Amino acid sequence: AAHEAAQHQKGKPRLLPIRINYTGPLSEELAGILNPVQHTMWEGPKDDQRLVTELIYALQNKITFGSVRNASGNFVKASLDSVTAAAASVKSMPADFRVSITNAPGKDAYPISSFTWLLIPASAKDPAKGKIITDFLSWMLDAGQSMTASLEYAPLPQAVVEKERAVIKQIH
Repeated sequence: AAHEAAQHQKGKPRLLPIRINYTGPLSEELAGILNPVQHTMWEGPKDDQRLVTELIYALQNKITFGSVRNASGNFVKASLDSVTAAAASVKSMPADFRVSITNAPGKDAYPISSFTWLLIPASAKDPAKGKIITDFLSWMLDAGQSMTASLEYAPLPQAVVEKERAVIKQIH
């Protein structure tokens, strides 16, 4: 993988400062390279939110980070466009929205991507609160989408927005 990265990046490979499921000791040579570099550990889905927060921090503070090889074999940097490309790879969104876009297909898809879910009751005990919730969800899909980039969140693909609008109409 390092050789392929070097070829892809014209002989100048970059280290991605994330250790995936590796907690063992590093070789002296690798430790000498990685220890001065701030890195993070991904061990599974429980780490997703923390890594997203760290990525947002890196983006907002213009901290450099490496590319990751995606399912199509391309090295892709994390960006709003590459996360949206991963989200757009979903050809058929399930009715319950349970789908993974981690390591999604597509030449521009960033492989460490995920949707953010909200668990909303289908019917509210208090109709006034139910209206507030549906108004807020509708705002998120309309005006809220225009704010995603400034908050370092990828906008939702239009197909996902339309499916979510249909579900919001069913909440009462």
